[in-house]
Formats: sequence, structure tokens, C-alpha cells
Amino acid sequence: MIYLDNAATSFPKPPSVAKAVAGVMEKIGGNPGRAGHKGALAGGRIMNRCRELAAQYGGLSSPDRVIFCLNCTDALNMAIRGTLRAGDEVLVSHAEHNAVMRPLMGYHDAGKITVRILPPDSRGMLLPETVSAAITPRTALMILCHASNVTGLIQPAREIARACHLQGVPLLLDAAQTAGTEDIASVHADMIAMPGHKGLLGPMGTGLLLLGEGMLPRPLREGGTGSASESLRQPTMLPDRLESGTANLPGIAGLAQGLSFVLSHRAAIAEYEHALAYRLRRSLERIPGVTLHTGPAELPHVGVVSFNIQGMDSGEAADRLNRAGIAVRGGLHCAPSVHAWLGTSGAVRASIGPFNTEADADALAEAVKSMIQ
Repeated sequence: MIYLDNAATSFPKPPSVAKAVAGVMEKIGGNPGRAGHKGALAGGRIMNRCRELAAQYGGLSSPDRVIFCLNCTDALNMAIRGTLRAGDEVLVSHAEHNAVMRPLMGYHDAGKITVRILPPDSRGMLLPETVSAAITPRTALMILCHASNVTGLIQPAREIARACHLQGVPLLLDAAQTAGTEDIASVHADMIAMPGHKGLLGPMGTGLLLLGEGMLPRPLREGGTGSASESLRQPTMLPDRLESGTANLPGIAGLAQGLSFVLSHRAAIAEYEHALAYRLRRSLERIPGVTLHTGPAELPHVGVVSFNIQGMDSGEAADRLNRAGIAVRGGLHCAPSVHAWLGTSGAVRASIGPFNTEADADALAEAVKSMIQ
């Protein structure tokens, strides 16, 4: 099987990731923060190491501002639900995932907040001046999908963050498709939600919420933290404030190894994935009957290439490619707003990872060509 569905979850992982997960299961008996014996302390050291690596990648002042989550959706919900209050206005881009839009629209439909979707330019880029002009005294949060999981287009997040900060509005960055390849720290977002299992190359069931200075969301879950156990109130200090219950230690151990790999090779991974995606786009655009759904080639992209085949449903095309031994994803990709803007009812998405090859990209293009002939 040629795996080209890395935007959903990366595969394969570095061997060190699986080794770390198994190592916890086989060798560490203990619940971090819940005891003082050797196993619990060893688990605590693993969690601390993972926080340090994530803080380094995100440019945080303290590892305590790294919050372990179930996934990127969990991180986004934690940031959104823990920050917004009744009467707030939220600005979002046109390219937001359902992980952002569903919690927002739930509040909106209940009459608690106002949601305003900002239009992109003709290329699909949200301009900083559009954001600046949209901010009002009621604007409490700007949420930005750093890169679309449909078009792969990377938004000018650094400039948008600057525009928000000039008017005192915090930026929540959805880095689902950019964590692991892009320079996240340079954006200077106030909160960053990241999956652990995509570009960071960790196991499924892991995610991170990075909190900038001054950001202190209300907890979604309250309970045992292993700290301040004499109090019946949730601790206020980070990270305990937002991390109740037993942590996914095997997943966090694997995530630490994924982060270590990424920190050592991020620039090379980004260059490699961008080059492979460009190769695939060039091959597909030469095939009659194939329509690409990407922004202009000169704009920055992640390794996502979405397309449609004339006269063929995207789900059918993805199934045929799967039967040919190539794993891609068809449909709306949990991002119906992007497809509405594109005017599509779905697309076939191929997404590049660091372990794909030129042969993988070429095999997909040949398979698509054979489906049309």
C-alpha cells in the first residue's frame, strides 16, 4: 500500500516512536503525579521531557504552558470553550475545520456569541488588512486555520497575528496541518492547537495546546491532578488546571520521540514534502480531465494536493485508488466551508509525509491517468 493520507494521520512513524510506546507499556508501572515510587517518577520525567520539547518548538516561555490533549480537536475545544464568554464576537477564516466551526456554531445558535466568517481574496488568502478592518470592540478572539486540509494553502499567520495584537485581540492558531513542518514559534500566536499524530509524528490519541503569556482558559474537565489534593477546588496553576485524570503516558512517550525527530529535521522535512507535493501537482495538472484545488503555485503550501476527476465522484475515485493500492481520502474532509468556497461537493486528497518518495507521487499520477483512459 502506498500511503498518501498523512493529513489524516502520519504513517509510518519513526521507529523510535513505537519503541517508546512499547517501552512504557513493558517497563514503566506507575501513574505520573500519583505516587512517589520509581515507576511514577519515571513517567513524570517522560511527560516533562515532552513538554520541554513542545515548548522549544512553540517558542514558549515555560514547559508548564504546554497542555496535553486527546487530539487537535480537543485542544481547539479547550481553547474556544475555555476562553469565550456570552456576548463575545469571534472572527474566523473561510477555511476552518469542523473542529472549530461546530463548537462556535453551537454557541452562536444558542445566542451566546456572534461568529463572523472573513472572506479570502481570489487566491484563497486571508489578508491581514481584512482582519484589521473586521475587528470591533466586541471581538474577543480570532481563529485561523494555518493551512487548509483541502487546498494546502498556508495563510499569512504571522502578519495576521500582528494585526490582531495591534488591536488587543488574541489569536488562536489551528496548526493541524502545519505542526511539524512550519516555524510555529515565529507566528507569535496566543494559543496554538496541534495534533500529536500528524506532522509531529506521534501516536494517535495525542494533541497539544500551547498557551502564550496571559492565556489561561477555564478547564473543561475537573478532577484529580495529583496536586493540591487537600483542596476540593480545581488547581489554578498550569498545567494542572487543564489536565485532570490519568494522562496517556504511552502516547506522550511516543510523542516526545516524534517531537525530537521533528526538531532535528523540521526544515529538511518541510523542503522535502513541499518538493514532492509540487511534483505531484505538476503531474496531475497535465492529465486531461483532472481539476486541481490548490492555490497558485507561487504561494506557500503544505504537502496536500486535492483534485477531482471529471465525471467521477470523489468517493468513487478514492475507492478505486484504494483498490489499486494507494491510500487517499475522498469527500469533504470535515471542511465543508472550504468546499463551498471552491464550489465542490468533495475532492480526492493526497497528502505527503516525510517517508513518501517520488515513486509514490508518480504512482498516484499514473493511477489517475489510467482511470481516465
